[in-house]
Amino acid sequence: MRRSAWTALTKNRPFHTPGLKSLTSAPPERVLRNSYDYSRDFETLEKMEWAFSKGDIDFFRGVLAGKPSLLLRIHSVCMLADMNDERAVPTLCETLETDSSPLVRHEAAFALGQLEFKSAVPALLQAMASDDSVLVRHESAVALGSIGDEEARSGLVKRLEDLDEDVRLSAEVALADLDFLKRLRARTLRQ
Repeated sequence: MRRSAWTALTKNRPFHTPGLKSLTSAPPERVLRNSYDYSRDFETLEKMEWAFSKGDIDFFRGVLAGKPSLLLRIHSVCMLADMNDERAVPTLCETLETDSSPLVRHEAAFALGQLEFKSAVPALLQAMASDDSVLVRHESAVALGSIGDEEARSGLVKRLEDLDEDVRLSAEVALADLDFLKRLRARTLRQ
């Protein structure tokens, strides 16, 4: 099911990600009062819905290149994933590599894992090895496990030594995914 801002926006409540704690140390009440006014993004969101319905990947590439609000960047990434088209991979990889927000980079890694195209493996390996954000390194490892490409194995093994436990555990699970897929392929070949 595609994520959409419309549910949150049409009920006159601020956009939020369920379960996500505040990205600042301020109490939630203060964060909501000072939150970004996303109403300026409604027109672009409508155009994004149209572009999604037409499969217009270039439109989303243009939106992301313009470095718009966090809302538009996250929704662009999610909609690109929902198109289930390998032509979206370069744009998602560029977002993973260059966006200033760890949350957007995390969503790009998640989207690449959901798409499961092997063409995303190099960018995910790079993000997993060098991104400053634990969130991004963790999600890149998970995405690599979802893709299931053996090319990721050596990079995942290196992440077993990551400073962060969540990244180490994510790499461990991704390696188990690779092992399972390898075993499944072997069994399929014997039959």
